[in-house]
Amino acid sequence: MSEGHWQLEGSAAELYQRYLVPAITLKWAEDLIARAQPRAGDAVLDVACGTGVVARLAAQRVTTGRVTGLDLNAGMLAVARTLPNEGSPIAWIEGSALDLPLPSDRFDVVLCQLGLQFFPDQSKALLEMHRVLRDTGRVALSVYSAIEHTPGAHAFAGALDDVLGKDASRIKRGEHSFSDPAQLEGRLRRADFQAVEVHIVVQTIVFPSVLDYVRFQLLATPMTILLQDSDEAERQAIITSVAARTTSRSTLKMLADGNFTFPQQAYVALARKRR
Repeated sequence: MSEGHWQLEGSAAELYQRYLVPAITLKWAEDLIARAQPRAGDAVLDVACGTGVVARLAAQRVTTGRVTGLDLNAGMLAVARTLPNEGSPIAWIEGSALDLPLPSDRFDVVLCQLGLQFFPDQSKALLEMHRVLRDTGRVALSVYSAIEHTPGAHAFAGALDDVLGKDASRIKRGEHSFSDPAQLEGRLRRADFQAVEVHIVVQTIVFPSVLDYVRFQLLATPMTILLQDSDEAERQAIITSVAARTTSRSTLKMLADGNFTFPQQAYVALARKRR
């Protein structure tokens, strides 16, 4: 950290792992694993594994079991393969959640952290998770709730539209497409999952500044597309303007002590293949 800000060096996937995983993703991963409770000897699949934070935590739990991490993004998997793993071996596979390149009845636990909302066919993805589970298997997954329940993201989305025009926030708002827990429960039940539970969970997210939050949203997530046609000077000008508008849309409490602090809400679901 220099002058209170995180440094930008590395690819989008490397930046994601270095900064967004500890600030956001790790908190949700620890919660998901605690609820899923993978056990020694379990075979675990992490769908949309990204750089593998959930898979590595699962590997620490299953010890003599095995863990598979699957993602469509080769860059994320490349980073995942370089990171230390203190648990059972992890097989990293590039593939689609809509057509899992895996046999049926293979896994005891399927995990999917904050990925389902991005899938173009959520029902098909859930059916695929159901297919690869053993009859005694269970699924644990999380999705963000409505964006209004995460004020930092809400302020940022509004700032994107202010600076870049209407619908610039489409990708960000798409992360929050689940507006009600019943929506997630219904999708799971229609995929033939049983004993479905959906919990509303809140984590406190802290960034060193609004500028850091905005930089990494625009440089280490799918929102990089918003800057792809801009040169370096233009990118920095956009980031600075979006950060200023995000600040103006934030409360004093969110900006206390110079940090950017806000609650982030998600729905966390648990279900079984069979009762």
